[in-house]
Amino acid sequence: MHERAKRAAPGIIAHIIRGGGHIEPRDRTNLDRHFVCGIFGLVDKTGSVDARRVDQLTDLVAHRGPDGRGVRVNGNVGLGHRRLAIIDLTDDGAQPMRDRRFPVWITYNGEIYNYLELRTELESLGYAFFTASDTEVLLAAYICWGTKCLERFNGMWSFAIHDERDNTLFCARDRFGVKPFYYVDTATQFAFGSEIRQLLPLIERPVADDDLVNDFLVCGLTDHTSRTFFKGIDKLPPGHWMRLDIATGKSEIERYYSLAPRQPATDEKSSAGLLRELLDDAIRLRLRSDVRVGTCLSGGLDSSSVATLAARRYAQGSNERFFAITAVSEQESNNEEAYAAEVAAKSELNWLRTKPGYEDFASTAEALLEVQEEPFAGPSIMMQHEVMKSARSNGVIVLLDGQGGDETLLGYHRYYAAWLLDHFRSAGVRGFLRAFRAATQAGVSYRRLLMYLFGASSAGLRGAYYRWRYAFLKNPGLPEPLRRFARATKDAQGMQFLEITETNLPMLLRFEDKNSMRFGIETRLPFLDYRFVEFALALPTRIKLNKGWAKWPLRMAMNDLLPSRITWRKDKIGFAAPDQLWLTRHSAAMYDRVIASELLARYVDMPMLKKKFHRLDLGMRWRLYCVALWGERFQVQAP
Repeated sequence: MHERAKRAAPGIIAHIIRGGGHIEPRDRTNLDRHFVCGIFGLVDKTGSVDARRVDQLTDLVAHRGPDGRGVRVNGNVGLGHRRLAIIDLTDDGAQPMRDRRFPVWITYNGEIYNYLELRTELESLGYAFFTASDTEVLLAAYICWGTKCLERFNGMWSFAIHDERDNTLFCARDRFGVKPFYYVDTATQFAFGSEIRQLLPLIERPVADDDLVNDFLVCGLTDHTSRTFFKGIDKLPPGHWMRLDIATGKSEIERYYSLAPRQPATDEKSSAGLLRELLDDAIRLRLRSDVRVGTCLSGGLDSSSVATLAARRYAQGSNERFFAITAVSEQESNNEEAYAAEVAAKSELNWLRTKPGYEDFASTAEALLEVQEEPFAGPSIMMQHEVMKSARSNGVIVLLDGQGGDETLLGYHRYYAAWLLDHFRSAGVRGFLRAFRAATQAGVSYRRLLMYLFGASSAGLRGAYYRWRYAFLKNPGLPEPLRRFARATKDAQGMQFLEITETNLPMLLRFEDKNSMRFGIETRLPFLDYRFVEFALALPTRIKLNKGWAKWPLRMAMNDLLPSRITWRKDKIGFAAPDQLWLTRHSAAMYDRVIASELLARYVDMPMLKKKFHRLDLGMRWRLYCVALWGERFQVQAP
């Protein structure tokens, strides 16, 4: 870290150490035992739980935990666990786990990165530990601090604790929802799981949620609510806990974390150094592992920054090169292979590439829907799917990824609207024009700037456009989150809050979790270390988007480590699939499935759609096709 930055913010550095754990390079002793997994639980509100049912529904996510399993049933409560071993590959820390002193049981999916510091603190309070697992630390933290334990964790988690002392089930999900927690709550049973497939056998029949299907068809929006596409199956929202009174069957949900900038914003000169320190420390924590670690590398700024910093740290504790995996597009317009190659060469990475073609896509599309369980807005996530498959086949069990960089540092072009309006308010027309020119010089087209200034900021205009363009939809109304987004376009930080909590990040995290865990891969996201998020949000818009350059502090922070062609890239792609090639070639097959879909007939005027289908934009064709496949695969019925 630069000396000026250190002098500027001693409080932040202290916060890094408190929240982050050891500051020495990662050690490889058997002190750390993490098990990223799949979980399940069932509470029967009318009688005893069937242990065989718990066994079966736990094993539906065996792919999430291929290294072991455990089930515990006591009366009307059953807990299940599938284990993916990451650190210390022994059987210590098996789950469900019981506290040694109290009748308190846990099933847990995730990692608490600062558990060593929490363990030391709990030991000073008189707690004794019998394993070296973070699971036992989590359990002790709950017994010591109750719900307040969540405020002390730095990591990703989804867990349920059966506290037999008061016969309650306490469940919680991490701040940003990296780890999933699905649940069903009816008059006769409460059940939770890591994936929807575990809960489908517990509902009467799979029924589509009309609102979510309509929102998806209009614009591809998903994961913007605590509901799922399946009526009756919900998600515990990120940053929330739930407590179920097992005797009465009544539950309560409460928010424990609200997204807010908590670190003082700093000046332009020191922001880059502080940002790099926070990112580097987040990466250090996420490199702890007793299995091979690598990273996803697209060639963009975010993934290149993570790969570069991780490779430097990884070299301190390993005699092999750090692995990086790139999905290469066969469409030249979005092929980033040359950028990734430059980063791989400079950081001396062990670089792996995968290049799926149309035949791979055509044969995998339905399997992807099976993996994701809910519709998704385009085939680009197949590129991520292929990266995860390549990682597993090469023995890379942990992958770092760059999710969250754009949302925290104003990385999307749509943020320019608020930035331009800031210049207009502070310096009038002349200041606005200077900023507009700077943005175009940084690579943003004037048409895109005007679109976000006038199109995205008007909910009425956007809604009218959808009604005109997609007249065959029976309900082409603008989704409510996009109305809020239109209001937020005048405020960059307001847009960030909306995208992190609702309109963008939750969707990306769902894709990431499902794709990675399908192959038993754990992904870790340094940009979503809560300390980094809170610091980045506190930075003024004029610093995050400076002189026309999005993510300016990160560019400056990495300027001495990355090739300049990466640091000052003007285009933005990011693991994009060759949509134009694949979907054009696949259009006839998509048409056949769409027109035959009984579920889609509820949402579209089929005679009109038949006439228009091949003139529709490729994105809409895909969305129709995806809903048709989803309805077939999961036998989804209309309400």
